[in-house]
Amino acid sequence: MANNNTELGFEEKLFRAADKLRNNMDAAEYKHVVLGLIFLKYVSDSFEAKYKELKSQKSEGADPEDPDEYISENIFWVPEKARWSSIAAKARSPEIGKVIDEAMIEIERSNKSLRGTLPKDYGRPLLDQVKLGEVVDLIGTISMADDSNKSKDILGRVYEYFLGQFAAAEGKKGGQFYTPRSVVRLLVSMLAPKTGSRIYDPCCGSGGMFVQSEEFVEAHGGRIGDVSIYGQESNPTTWRLAKMNLAIRGIDNNLGDTSADTFLND
Repeated sequence: MANNNTELGFEEKLFRAADKLRNNMDAAEYKHVVLGLIFLKYVSDSFEAKYKELKSQKSEGADPEDPDEYISENIFWVPEKARWSSIAAKARSPEIGKVIDEAMIEIERSNKSLRGTLPKDYGRPLLDQVKLGEVVDLIGTISMADDSNKSKDILGRVYEYFLGQFAAAEGKKGGQFYTPRSVVRLLVSMLAPKTGSRIYDPCCGSGGMFVQSEEFVEAHGGRIGDVSIYGQESNPTTWRLAKMNLAIRGIDNNLGDTSADTFLND
């Protein structure tokens, strides 16, 4: 794999490598394993970039150990044992699943907006811990760019590509959490959201409508956050995919609770 990952084009190769590690696991189950790790890598890398910046500014009063320094810039606070470097160091350990679960718990505990969002079943007996360690190594090859906006774009696009591939692997069931990008792009172009718009998706799946709405606004001179995002999703696991997808993009949102049934509670 080329080192210059900022150019992208490596998503297909990355997915093929990840799919080989799937072994006999069902695609519907495996997607949560992989997408959760991509999210963890994003959160950790974003934190580490800010940590280095604050560390270089200590003489000016900056405190790299102050969670408020990160929260004020919409960066998640990541406790030391939940950072990717700590997880990667234990990738070959038979306890790697437990290590990841504890990292997810610590991140949720430290960031209110992520409560109830992250997968925490990597240590289950039926999940091959050797294969899991290999997936950790693979996700670790996704290098973040120095520019924070480009970094979000890299992992955001990887996340979206994987969503699409998992949807294809699941066939008809994949439509529950993923609508093809071309279809969503057409819908967004017809809606033409602008600064100040409120976007509501009653069956939001993994949040593709919201991501493309923000992209549309940016392409027309706006910025991330210029529109308000509201959604509902009755499937709890799909709701979590959406929350992670939007967090990677830095998109604030109100998706209600984990089982917001539009038909029963609009």
